[in-house]
Amino acid sequence: MSGGAGTTVTVGDRELKLTNLDKVLYPATSAGPAVTKAEVIDYYARIAPTILPHLAGRCITFLRFPDGADKPGFFEKRCPKHRPGWVQTALGPGDRNGSIGYCRLDEPASLVWSANLAALELHVPMALATDLETPRAVVFDLDPGAPATVVECCQIALLVREVLTSVGLESFAKTSGSKGLQLYVPLNTACAHDAAGDFALAVGQLLERQHPRRVTTTMARAVRPGKIFIDWSQNVRHKTTIGVYSMRARVRPWVSTPVSWEEVTGCADGSLDLRFETGDVLARVDELGDIFAPVLTLEQHLPTPH
Repeated sequence: MSGGAGTTVTVGDRELKLTNLDKVLYPATSAGPAVTKAEVIDYYARIAPTILPHLAGRCITFLRFPDGADKPGFFEKRCPKHRPGWVQTALGPGDRNGSIGYCRLDEPASLVWSANLAALELHVPMALATDLETPRAVVFDLDPGAPATVVECCQIALLVREVLTSVGLESFAKTSGSKGLQLYVPLNTACAHDAAGDFALAVGQLLERQHPRRVTTTMARAVRPGKIFIDWSQNVRHKTTIGVYSMRARVRPWVSTPVSWEEVTGCADGSLDLRFETGDVLARVDELGDIFAPVLTLEQHLPTPH
């Protein structure tokens, strides 16, 4: 895709106008060339078959950067009134006034439309819109406090995995697309948000007791330097997590990318870099398919407290 002021395209059986395609959304850096809005839209159009199963039927929050990733952006929960009529909405957690209507991204055209809004980041809840009380997975968000890096995140991720394996749970890893790493434990069975959060906190506190100099579950930033914060609170009903295959508004067009446990191990010993840009991700999907797909279907149950 290229052009200046705009162009009309057909995606499936939808027609939509794309604007400002030459606008730079990621300025050139020593790490790579500038990335235009057209290239962002192209990525989302090409990744659509892979990302849409992870977005469909959910209340999607946009993080928009109309002036580029190096300028301030804003969260948008309420689906814009100027959306096309075919962009579906769903009621989800709102403010004190109750529920609000979120955008649903259920088809390639709606994903392209959101990219045209410069919605670089797509933030996704654990629950489907049709069952807001039931998380489909437990998420562990591993956030490094400097000077800790993603290397230490991967080291702690392997410890989390050991705990999960010991109680018969399979887990899947993805980069945050920024500094950290996230682990998903598929459930796809009856579970409450409180139970998911309590379980994530219990695992985090166990590792915190075993490795007090390396792990914390305390949200206060003052205690985080040099440690990995296991953010269990991402399992709260109204919270969202960066969606798998979503771009991030960072120095480069990094993507929240599924990684194998072999890759996590390579990162943990410092031999592998786990930062992927859009082109890397498209090539990985061509070669590996969607290695995060089991998160949508694998049925597991959290251990029953004794």
